[in-house]
Amino acid sequence: MVRKIVNIVVLVPIAIVLIVLSVANRQPVRMALNPFRPEDSVLSLTAPFFVFLFLALLLGMIIGAVATWISQHKYRKRARVEATEAVKWQTEADRQKARAETLASQTSLAAPK
Repeated sequence: MVRKIVNIVVLVPIAIVLIVLSVANRQPVRMALNPFRPEDSVLSLTAPFFVFLFLALLLGMIIGAVATWISQHKYRKRARVEATEAVKWQTEADRQKARAETLASQTSLAAPK
């Protein structure tokens, strides 16, 4: 319930700001992709300004996520190695437990003699 309230408190203002930004910046803007001939219409895009703002925001989020993912590689690798080792040791412990139970049952069968 707290998480839902926090999401509402954070996401609703962000949504309001994005809607206001979209309404205020809906004039068409031309983005030229050719730095040597900006008047070249082949390598240019015309769209409302808020589209370029949202694309820049999205691109920044993607670049940040990729940078974070790359920087955390060593921790993910270590966790993977330790998980494999934990499974190996758990299997060994189960095998030793079964062996101990077998030995205990054999000694309990041999004791009444």
